[in-house]
Amino acid sequence: MKKAAIILITLTILTNICLAQKAKHTFALGDSTFLLDNKPIQLISGEMHCTRIPRAYWRDRMRAAKAMGLNTIGTYVFWNAEEPGEGQFDFTGNNDIAEFVRIAKEEGLWVILRPSPYACAEWEFGGYPWWLLKDKNLKVRSKDPKFLKYYHDYISQLGKQLSPLLVTNGGNILMVQIENEYGSYGDDKEYLDINRKIFRESGFSGLLFTCDGPSQMPRGYLPGYLPAVNGLDDPKEVKALINKYHDGKGPYYIAEWYPGWFDSWGSGHNTSNMEDDAKKLDEVLSSGISINLYMFHGGTTRGFMNGANMSRKDPYSPQTSSYDYDAPLDEAGNPAPKFYKFREVIEKHLPPGEKLPPVPAKHPTISISQIKLSKKASVFANLAQPVLAEHPLCFEDLNQGYGFVLYRTKLKNAVNGVLKIKEMRDYATVYINGQRVSILDRRLKQDSLQINAVANATLDILVENNGRINYGRYLIDNRQGITEKVTVNNDELTGWKMYKFPFKTTAGMNFTTNKNNDEGGPALFAGTFTLPKTGDTFLDMHDFGKGFVFVNGHNLGKYWHIGPQQTIYLPGCWLKKGLNSIVVFDELKNNHQNISSIDHPILDELK
Repeated sequence: MKKAAIILITLTILTNICLAQKAKHTFALGDSTFLLDNKPIQLISGEMHCTRIPRAYWRDRMRAAKAMGLNTIGTYVFWNAEEPGEGQFDFTGNNDIAEFVRIAKEEGLWVILRPSPYACAEWEFGGYPWWLLKDKNLKVRSKDPKFLKYYHDYISQLGKQLSPLLVTNGGNILMVQIENEYGSYGDDKEYLDINRKIFRESGFSGLLFTCDGPSQMPRGYLPGYLPAVNGLDDPKEVKALINKYHDGKGPYYIAEWYPGWFDSWGSGHNTSNMEDDAKKLDEVLSSGISINLYMFHGGTTRGFMNGANMSRKDPYSPQTSSYDYDAPLDEAGNPAPKFYKFREVIEKHLPPGEKLPPVPAKHPTISISQIKLSKKASVFANLAQPVLAEHPLCFEDLNQGYGFVLYRTKLKNAVNGVLKIKEMRDYATVYINGQRVSILDRRLKQDSLQINAVANATLDILVENNGRINYGRYLIDNRQGITEKVTVNNDELTGWKMYKFPFKTTAGMNFTTNKNNDEGGPALFAGTFTLPKTGDTFLDMHDFGKGFVFVNGHNLGKYWHIGPQQTIYLPGCWLKKGLNSIVVFDELKNNHQNISSIDHPILDELK
């Protein structure tokens, strides 16, 4: 074949590939079904969040979704991950939502995008960035002009990342959610319409929708736009509800169906009945309703990104780092029995001639025994320059979002009485002259203790942000640390030094040899270990108190001896053949010499 002919054929192939990649589709609302290129399509979707899955595993999790029979991925986008500091946008690494969507397209999956600035999702502050709280008068989720400006700026940047990936632009994003379960919070249609306008101005053309629980839909839907329902799976009730708020027609979409649930510290591990779930899924699919499983794969809430619940009748309740959710695909990305059961159901509803790909093999796991923690850095021995103030400052006034703050003052006179921290958020260890005298836990409504101290004693209060509230009426009351004052026998203590420990990294901490003793209070314990091979593993935290773990620079999330989570998932993709590093922070227990890992999670053990 002549060279010119080869070049021509090559150019023709490349042109056809480019045209295929840019092929535009239509996606519309029919009276009873969604219409893709004017043909009915039933969306069988599963929720996954890019920030909860290591980037190296995104494609693997999507292939598992295809193997179970899903044709769509539903995904939140968390504002506080994408804009961690005011005007400081980060669409890289695990925050690269556009790449997450592109990989889904390569794997033959559509995407339903849920980028509302409010997500809930058991995520810190429901996805709002902490720095909004620096202005104590700003009201999130409202028509406050200051809030709306920040909101508009963020969605505008997000639009630049994602609007080219809309189905009408040749991408795979079918529709976009504005707000999220707004009916659980407010009833302001003007505010909802402002949401709509912001999305439109930011390039999100095509279909927009809202979602709410059945009783919340009257307050949370926006007239003229598809109202999806959460937490309802009776086909007749789903259709009747959506008909009521959508001009007597569909299509019908369950935006969140719960074949599992999240866990909270100090409460039992949640599971659901697999047989009942499978029966419900079959009923929904048989009725032609589209559905999104929340969650298909939960993953892990790493760093300090766990949220918390609180209501009028229920106390503050922070959520675990594991977001396993009893989902079909477990925290480490392996198919659970529920996966196979749902796959059987979905196979019955496949179009004629379509077959599911094989189920991926389980990921290899390893165990690591007795990693020596040879170095130690005491918090009290690593105090940098303090912030000085007459009255204690909250995290936000200290320009800190997450982690810990050590509050220190002197008790000028001898004291025998009650020390009270008014509006302490959320967990505190209290020391007098370096000796721990109490633990205060917002979950248990503890804010006071009896003290007996000599004159000129040093009072230290180490306060942890244990997760800002992510749902309900207390969402707007989310400042952290000591948010009001400290009193002893009703007299306010003044003259505070505040030492900041955001722990974005553990760099800068002064480590010394870890001696076999029990001195020092809260500390970090560091070590190294060498691996001949890598694989997923689970750090065994049974002997530890409360804290977090870094491995090779990755914050893996929190642990707490009260359970139910007793392990921390360590993805094999973050390990290296050869030398690895680990740092464990423990605010409750000392004298750690070793840590080990096992080949399975422990998520159901309360202490």
